[in-house]
Amino acid sequence: MKSDHEGTTVEMMLRGFHLPTMAALYEPTMRRAETEGWSHRHVLEHLCQSEATDREQRRIGRLLAESGLPEGKTLGNLDEALLPAKIRRQLPALLEGGFVSRSTNILAFGLPGRGKTHFLAALGRELILRHSMRVLFRPTFKLVGQLLAAKRDLRLEAELKKLDRYQVVILDDIGYVQQNREEMEVLFTFLAERYERRPVMISSNLVFSQWDQIFKDKMTTMAAIDRLVHHAIILEFDGSSFRMKKNPAQEDPKPKK
Repeated sequence: MKSDHEGTTVEMMLRGFHLPTMAALYEPTMRRAETEGWSHRHVLEHLCQSEATDREQRRIGRLLAESGLPEGKTLGNLDEALLPAKIRRQLPALLEGGFVSRSTNILAFGLPGRGKTHFLAALGRELILRHSMRVLFRPTFKLVGQLLAAKRDLRLEAELKKLDRYQVVILDDIGYVQQNREEMEVLFTFLAERYERRPVMISSNLVFSQWDQIFKDKMTTMAAIDRLVHHAIILEFDGSSFRMKKNPAQEDPKPKK
């Protein structure tokens, strides 16, 4: 039986090695090992596995905290029965996350209230939970404002490098953004920087033929669309409004003009 001093010394060393879970579990694990006759190998495996599991859980917590994903929009409360049949069939493959390593964009189109945001947010959350990926969720207008402020402070390149650390960036409601030329340019720069390297997931209530409302310039619009669709999975949310089904008295929103 080890003395209290010996146990304390080991715990202090483990904390010094930045192994807090092993330090916390050392004494109860040793008592259990002596009672149940564990081998040294079993003790070490138990402590290492506990540290690894706890470390991964802490990492997942950090990834979720920094993601900006909206609370409540999870896979568990997504009513898959309301999704179009084609999207339901695509969901299992999307959850495997292979599209990220292939730098394939996910483009979700449909009228307001069809579940685009919930679907992309739920998918982003699962990429974190299942694959420990770095995901960032931003309403498009907020990301554009962030980039524009960085440009004005002469740190746009640094901001783009910061965003590049995210394996997936979700741009929500790109159709609601009506930029001036300077804002359009930073959004285009962001999309061009990620082209064929890092995927984006975008929701839009505007079809491509209406994207000149976003980018203003015809050539820039064509260039942006070309980069996005070159490697892309297009999801069409063409069913009835989720919100109307939850609240039949609510008017079905019309597409943005």
